[in-house]
Amino acid sequence: MTDTGEVYLRTPLELQALLGARLRSLRRARGLDQRATAERAGVSEKALRNLEGGHGSTVETLLRTLKALDALDGIEMLVPEATVNPLALLPRRVRRPRERNEAKP
Repeated sequence: MTDTGEVYLRTPLELQALLGARLRSLRRARGLDQRATAERAGVSEKALRNLEGGHGSTVETLLRTLKALDALDGIEMLVPEATVNPLALLPRRVRRPRERNEAKP
């Protein structure tokens, strides 16, 4: 298991590899091979291999694969729904009226 703090230190390429490795582990835990998973997801085996290998993929391939693995709850963890508008937490600045300069002689 990867420490959450450690994840933030990784590059996007490293994160793609981590995501791919986790998807591969999940697929194997479900007892599926790449062919069957790709078929269920409606993607090519090559697209699935690229995704699992961390070699870049599309969001659609990721979503189709998660759905085929019955793991769409992963989306909620990946991008949780915001419950509080972060801007509402910021203190509001109070503007003072500008003083008008008197005409200089």
